[in-house]
Amino acid sequence: MSIAEPRTGAEPASIMDKEKGLARQLSTRQMTMIAIGGAIGTGLFLGSSLAVRIAGPAVIVTYLVGAVIALLLMGALAEMAVAHPTAGSFGVYAEIYVSRWAGFVVRYTYWAVQSIAIGGEAVAAGVYCHFWFPHVPPWLWVTGFSLGLIYVNAISVGNFGEFEYWFAMIKVVAIVLFIAFGIAAIMGLGTRPAIGLTNFTAHGGFFPNGIKGAWAALVFVIFSYIGAEIVAVTSGEAKDPQKAVPRAMRSMIGRLIIFYIGAIVVLTGVVPWSQIQTSSEITASPFVTVFAMMGIKGAAHIMNFVVLTAALSSMNCNLYLGTRMMFSLSRGGYAPGVFGEVSKRGVPLKALLVSAFGLMVATIVAYLFPQSAYVYLFAIALFGGLLGWLLIFLTHLFFRRKWVAAGNAPLAVRMIGYPYTSAAGLALILAILVTTWWVEGMRPTLIAGLLWLSFISLAYLVWAKKQKSRALSNVAEPAPTL
Repeated sequence: MSIAEPRTGAEPASIMDKEKGLARQLSTRQMTMIAIGGAIGTGLFLGSSLAVRIAGPAVIVTYLVGAVIALLLMGALAEMAVAHPTAGSFGVYAEIYVSRWAGFVVRYTYWAVQSIAIGGEAVAAGVYCHFWFPHVPPWLWVTGFSLGLIYVNAISVGNFGEFEYWFAMIKVVAIVLFIAFGIAAIMGLGTRPAIGLTNFTAHGGFFPNGIKGAWAALVFVIFSYIGAEIVAVTSGEAKDPQKAVPRAMRSMIGRLIIFYIGAIVVLTGVVPWSQIQTSSEITASPFVTVFAMMGIKGAAHIMNFVVLTAALSSMNCNLYLGTRMMFSLSRGGYAPGVFGEVSKRGVPLKALLVSAFGLMVATIVAYLFPQSAYVYLFAIALFGGLLGWLLIFLTHLFFRRKWVAAGNAPLAVRMIGYPYTSAAGLALILAILVTTWWVEGMRPTLIAGLLWLSFISLAYLVWAKKQKSRALSNVAEPAPTL
């Protein structure tokens, strides 16, 4: 069996039926905030320092480029998610419209990376707590937060959605206030003299490291947007997916772009980019540094609480994503059947527990490498996120053509500029992946990623061979006589 063996056009309904059983309790507002909560995490609050150090003030342009890629992705994903609202989301779409290998690989990769990303967020939470408790070992924070969020995910999805809604709301309000305070400081609206626009052009100019530096920073910036695709995963538990999914996607991506661009403009306008911490010594969020420099009493502690909440919120969403991907793998026959079981409240508890393995990895890494743990976990998680986005664009190129050819009803949501927009998104993601090889500290993205891709492809071939042998033995078995 070839790894590129396509699915037949008659199979989508049967694949979708396999994922029934999850409770449809999520509203549009919950889906929107869950997606925002999944995206706004350490990629912005902590990883932004890595991007600023590479691009300088030009990181603003980098975030705009990232926003364009995210818009393209949401357009492609919204079209497919409305047609097929399911927890396996883009993993299921890849299986239906590209090949079984694609569906197998993207779901297992995304599951594994989300589990590792949970660990990355947990390590970041430990970094934030270090701001208050410098003598407490980071691994203690990782362990405590991990146990608490496993419990949150074990309750009903409706309660999870409401919890994450307010969790995400904390950081949304904080970012809005951060932007407002920053603009006031730049314009001199308070008691202090205006900072002005000096920091955008001083210290080497707007492009201190040239266009090359601005592009290289995209490796870190794109990670800030990864997580937005969670809307497609929540479609499997949405109350009214036909209406909720496109509304949630439009609302989420619009707010996300405003928050990111506004926050990064304030960050680079208030703090000289050359004073942002180096990537090898991440000890606190640059957002905390901004408030401290602005002299707002107690604001640094408040902001540190906010970024801690952001990390926990993102960690919570990652655990949700990993759980649903494992559930989808199980229901698709790619993982043990027990992981496809759901509780009386419609929660796949066993899939949740196996998806929490990244927390154990993070605890060990945080204990062994307390200073560099975040950077290494970041690099590994980035590959899986980019692979997921790459396959979303690739799947969409197949999806539209096959959907029309099958004589299906007109799509309720259509991607503008198809197929050129999806092809452009695919090319940009490939370019970012290649760029990681030349960005300091990010080579593990390709090294670990390609090794994983080889391993999981081999695992698929073994699985496919067993499935083929089982099918042949069933055919060869004589029918029972009456």
